[in-house]
Amino acid sequence: MDCKHEIAVGVFMLAGLACLAWLTVKLGKMEFVSRQGFELSARFDSASGLRVGADVEIAGVPVGRVINIALDPDPIRTQAVIRLRLEKDFQLSEDSIASIKTSGLIGDKYISLSRGGSEKTLGSGDTIHETESAVDLESLIGKYAFGGV
Repeated sequence: MDCKHEIAVGVFMLAGLACLAWLTVKLGKMEFVSRQGFELSARFDSASGLRVGADVEIAGVPVGRVINIALDPDPIRTQAVIRLRLEKDFQLSEDSIASIKTSGLIGDKYISLSRGGSEKTLGSGDTIHETESAVDLESLIGKYAFGGV
């Protein structure tokens, strides 16, 4: 009888650990198996505050994630190169605009896409050329405080 209780407690503990691991993965927005889709890149003058795993949205609807943030290897350009993975059925015209936005006043950064009017669409590995970096509130406040505006 004592052995049955130990087995029940062990099964209960394993189920609890499995639930905790699942919650950690879901809340941390981690992906062990990459979802199907295609990748695009975009160059920004500043990617300050943007993190890998941030949402990519169009009209407020998530359509992908940021999968990599790196500095452009070209020494002449000082830009951040952001790689995005978008849903496989999603189509984006070549003159679309990617902007780094903030959700709320002090919320997380995300990438907002605005569709263009071109009939040519971007494919896997292409680059979004029209980009807008996030507004740097600290530098604006500093300029205002010290009379730079």
